[in-house]
Amino acid sequence: MPYGYNGKILHVNLTSGELTVEEPPESFYRKYLGGSALNMHYLLTQMPAHADPLGPDNILALSVGVTTGAPVSGQSRMTSTAKSPLTGAIGDAQCGGFFPAEMKFAGFDAFIIKGRSPQPVYLWVNDGQYELRDASHLWGKITGEVEAILHEELGDKNIEVAQIGPAGEAMVRYAAIINMSNRANGRTGMGAVMGSKNLKAVVVRGKKGKKKFTVANKQAIIDMARYGAKIIPESDVAGLGKYGTAETTGSQQVVGGLPSYNFNSGVFDEWEAIDGTTMYDT
Repeated sequence: MPYGYNGKILHVNLTSGELTVEEPPESFYRKYLGGSALNMHYLLTQMPAHADPLGPDNILALSVGVTTGAPVSGQSRMTSTAKSPLTGAIGDAQCGGFFPAEMKFAGFDAFIIKGRSPQPVYLWVNDGQYELRDASHLWGKITGEVEAILHEELGDKNIEVAQIGPAGEAMVRYAAIINMSNRANGRTGMGAVMGSKNLKAVVVRGKKGKKKFTVANKQAIIDMARYGAKIIPESDVAGLGKYGTAETTGSQQVVGGLPSYNFNSGVFDEWEAIDGTTMYDT
C-alpha cells in the first residue's frame, strides 16, 4: 500500500445495490494521485460519452488526495466530479471541512458511484465496512435536520455527512453537496447529480483509520505543519476560516480576477458590498 493512501476504492452501483472494493496498484496512485485526475480516470473509462448528466449512466466520483488526513492545515479536501447538469461538460467541485479526512480514516481513497437507486438511500461507511441504507425518512429535509437525525440513528456524534438538501433532490442544476452543514462542493451541480441517483447522503466514520494513516517521512510532515502554522496567521488567507471564500474578494479585485459580468470584466466597483467581512457582519 502506498504511503498516504488506503489502497482501496469503493465502487457503488445504486441500480443493483452492489458494492465492491478495488485495490489499485501503487503505480495507479503515482499516476493519478487523487482528486480531479483520479476521478477523471473513471469518468473517461467507465462512463458513456453521451451520458445524460441526470441519468443513471453518469458517474459521480468522490475522492481525496495523498495529504488528506495528514496533520497539516488545509489538507482536508475532497473533489467531486461528474458530467455536469449545468454545463453538459465535465463538472468538478472541491470542499473542505472534516468530511474528507474522515473519509480517508474510514478506509477509502475514493467512492465511484453509478446507477440510480429505486428509492432514496444513503451510503454508510464505517471503519472499512460499508452498506446502503434506506433514506426515505430523510428525503425532503434540510441539511441540519438530516445531520441531527443521523447522529441519533447511528449513535455517533462524530460521523461526517456529505449530503444534499431539497434543491439537490429536485435536481436543481446548480445544487451543491454539503458537509458540516456549511461546507460545499458548490460548483457545477454535483448535488443535482446525487439527487438524480436518489442518493441523499454519504456518511463516514473512521475510528481505526487515524491510527493506520502512514506517511513516508513523518518529520517532514511535522515540519511542514509547523511552518504553515507560523506563516498562515500573517498571510492573506488567514481570514478564510472565519469569512470563507468571499474573503478573497479584495485580493481578486486587485489582480482583476473577479468573474464580473460573466467574466467580461475582472473587477467590480462595489466589491466591498459583497466581500467576506461584509457578509459576516450582516
